[in-house]
Order: sequence, then structure tokens, then C-alpha cells
Amino acid sequence: MRTEHRIHVSDAREMTELEEGSVQLVVTSPPYPMIEMWDELFADLDPAIGEALAAEDGEQAFDRMHALLAQTWSEVHRVLEPGGIACINVGDATRSLADSFRMWPNHVRVIEAFTELGFQPLPDILWRKPANSAAKFMGSGMLPPNAYATLEHEYILVFRKGRRRSFEPNADRRYEAAYFWEERNQWFSDVWMDVRGTLQDLDDSELRERSAAFPFELPYRLISMYTAYEDTVLDPFWGTGTTTMAAMAAGRSSVGYEIEDEFTSYFEERVTDIQRLSRQVGLDRLQRHREFVEERQADRKSLNYDAENYEFPVTTKQEKNLQLYAADDVRGSSDRYVVEHTPLSSQDGGTVPSGPNGRQEDGQTSLSRSL
Repeated sequence: MRTEHRIHVSDAREMTELEEGSVQLVVTSPPYPMIEMWDELFADLDPAIGEALAAEDGEQAFDRMHALLAQTWSEVHRVLEPGGIACINVGDATRSLADSFRMWPNHVRVIEAFTELGFQPLPDILWRKPANSAAKFMGSGMLPPNAYATLEHEYILVFRKGRRRSFEPNADRRYEAAYFWEERNQWFSDVWMDVRGTLQDLDDSELRERSAAFPFELPYRLISMYTAYEDTVLDPFWGTGTTTMAAMAAGRSSVGYEIEDEFTSYFEERVTDIQRLSRQVGLDRLQRHREFVEERQADRKSLNYDAENYEFPVTTKQEKNLQLYAADDVRGSSDRYVVEHTPLSSQDGGTVPSGPNGRQEDGQTSLSRSL
């Protein structure tokens, strides 16, 4: 199996390289309006935003920031095929302007923008990423009533373009892309507490601050949930390329748009690890399923079907043809990569790093914690 991955150093408000209806999934995390680290970016694109912030006119700045994002959302609607899914990771902001502290509800504005374009909102996911610092609390300490709840979650907003997507009858690429029953139960929960935030290893501190990348596990999980093999995933706010890495590991093609060309050089170094990464992620999934099977059998619970491609049973008929792939060869550089994938089999070896009780810690793969 072959996948292709393209990176455009260009503004995602005009994705002229992409044809209408040419991608099946969007996974992205935009710059968050009213978070100070993004002020300069927004002001460069619209100087009136800088003027509004200087005048401490938060409402105008907030409106204009989301107006900029809405131009990209319009392009997302154009390039998604009917039935395609868009997953937007966004957090709300808190900020003081004009001697007044308040929350700026970014997730509400994104929902409004997508529904105005005709998308159908689907149940969203709360990604809880708790802060452990004792200094995380805001406001007047122990004295009522002027302390504030700490925002320890972000949203993964999920939208569909039109009606449910249809496939050709008995499409192998869809049935091979099935997930395990126990993965379904975990992934489709509306609160994710097992996906940790990520630390960036960028040498350039300014570049690191501008990246604000989400952890590998987040796009990998969404890609596995909402695409079949041969599908293409778009990230219009590409950053350090985590969505592309996840697409490569999951055996899907991808397209990224990024206005900061420095990130492509960093990605050239990062992609050299994709063969190891994709193989280990697949082996981790197989190992976790084997542990699930052992637990079910120990509890004398039945698994009624045998997997066609692996030497273990599965819970449902839809899992029988499940096939995981690993990246075997990567060619290309800078703006285009081609990846050859080979099936992972039951004979593929590999040690799955484990916690003190012999299980994966925090419900994540070892690699998602290290990225």
C-alpha cells in the first residue's frame, strides 16, 4: 500500500492546490483567538486586530480573529467530500482587558462558523489535560467570590459535511481499517483523560512557542476513527506536522498547509523516525488487544469470531478483516513524501514497553508519550 503526503507552505485561506471534495477528513488545531501567544500572528494578517488589542477592545479583536479563521473553514467545506468529517481541536481563552477578566468562548464561535457553512455538528469530545501546578488557580485565592475555575480541558469539535458517507459494497479498505471493539469503547467516549499534552523538542525557542502542537495520539486516534485506507487527511494549520506523522503511521495520505516555512525543516528530521514509530504503534495496538482477550477469557466471556489476518479472536464480525500496516519505506523531502506500507502480521515481533504492572501506563502507547 502506498500513501502520499504533501506540504504546502501557503495560507490555508486559499487552498488552490486542492480540488473540491478531494479530502475525507480534516484534523487540525488553529491558533486560539485571545491567547496572547497568537496576537502577533493575527495582527499581521489583520492590522485592525492589533489596533483593537492596543485599545483594549477585546470584543472587536475576538470578532476579527474568528473572521480570519472563518475564511479557512470555508475552504475546509469546499475541499471536504460529501460525508467527510472535520475535527477541530480548540480551547477557550481567559484574559484581562480594560481591567476586566473574562473567558472568550472559542469553541462556541467555531461551532457557529461551521453550522453557518452547512456542516452538521456531531457529538464533541472534551480533551481533559489537567495542570498539576499549585499555581494554576486564578483569582483571589481563598477569598470568595472572585476566584475562577481553571480551564483544564479543550474541545475536539466534530462536524460532518452533509449526510453520512457511503462506500462501495463490502469495501475491503473500510473493513481492513476497522478498530477493535475495546478501542471503540475508549475512543468514542466523550471525555478523553488518557491523552496527555506534549512537550516540544524544537531547538528554536521562538519556533517552539509558535508550534503549540497537540500530541501524536490525538490525530492518530481521530484518523483511525473517521477514515478508511486510501483516504486523505488535511491539516490546514500544520505546524510541526503531527497530523502528517499520524497519517503516515495510520496508512492514510495527507495534506498540510503551513505559513511558517521553518517547520518543514524540522519535519525533515522528524520523519526519519516514522518507520519505527508506525511499527511500534501497530504492535502496541495488537498487544493491547491480546491483553484484552486474556482478560475476557479469564472472566469466561466469549469472543465469537476469529480474526482473518491475526491469530486471535475478536468480539464482533466487523473486526474480522482488520489489518494494521507499518511504514516500510519513505521517500521525498520538504514538500512531498511517498510512503510504502506493509501489513503487520501475527509473526511480527517487538517488545511493548509496559508500566510496573505489565500494562501500558495511562492507556496510551509508549510512543505517544515520547513525542
